[in-house]
Amino acid sequence: MCRIREREARRSRIVPRKEINIMMNAGDIAFPHLGIYLENVPRSFSVFGFEIAFYGLIIGIGVLAGILMAVHQAKVTGENPDMIWDFAIYAVIFSVIGARIYYVVFAWDYYKDNLLSIFNTRNGGMAIYGGVIGAFLTLFIYCRIKKINPFRLGDLCVPGLILGQIIGRWGNFMNREVFGDYTDNFLAMRLPIEAVRSRDISENVAAHIIDGTNYIQVHPTFLYESLWNLMILILMLVYRKHKKFEGEICLLYFGGYGLGRFWIEGIRTDTLFIPGTTLAVSQVLSLCMVIFAVVTDVVVRIRLEKQPKVEKIKNF
Repeated sequence: MCRIREREARRSRIVPRKEINIMMNAGDIAFPHLGIYLENVPRSFSVFGFEIAFYGLIIGIGVLAGILMAVHQAKVTGENPDMIWDFAIYAVIFSVIGARIYYVVFAWDYYKDNLLSIFNTRNGGMAIYGGVIGAFLTLFIYCRIKKINPFRLGDLCVPGLILGQIIGRWGNFMNREVFGDYTDNFLAMRLPIEAVRSRDISENVAAHIIDGTNYIQVHPTFLYESLWNLMILILMLVYRKHKKFEGEICLLYFGGYGLGRFWIEGIRTDTLFIPGTTLAVSQVLSLCMVIFAVVTDVVVRIRLEKQPKVEKIKNF
């Protein structure tokens, strides 16, 4: 029992900065300026001989948490929670398909010679923007068929969507992916070179590899995005009682997430580019989302001001 406790204690511990400047094992992850060294962080675990990747498990937990939050929002507003569960079935399926298609399309140079790897998602390769596009297309088609206001349903669901993103990004942490360029800031993260994909190591990251060591030091962009999204979620929950029109929480998501993602995408090393250009597709999409959110919000508010007898929406 004592040996088990000692082994567990060594997996996550606070260590002196000098001790962190050593060779790292393949499964280790470190945050040197925070004095945190995680030993043998697993990518997966086995249940009855079946290997389960933490990447997929964490994303699954994020999806479930997001649905439960949307169900709670429906109960609070007097909507039928069964509607959320019904919509979620379709949204999850087409979001997963959209996330994979988006990634493969913009990384086609890699997949064109490895067609079978298109169906292997255990090592990542799911683009959040593809999932978001799939979810919103599903939203409008579902609402058209069911004759439901898509903007109201969207306002109920986007807090759950961003909660799922907050949790899901930690799947990238377990996979040692979605990190940024070299940094020496207080949140800098170190990863063993052998634990990451070689194509994710930029020239700048490689240039800062210290002789005699076997790790890279990078921006933990998965953490940046998770914290940014948490701030957006809090803002949504605070503002929902004061929204002026249906769909405004969706616009808050577009503008808030797009703004943060535009910055974060600029420091990532695994950025997907528009074919034939040096434009990061996610940055272009982020900028479009921010512009759309701001312009739409302003236009709708102006129209509401010109209609003095417009019935106020019911507050959450």
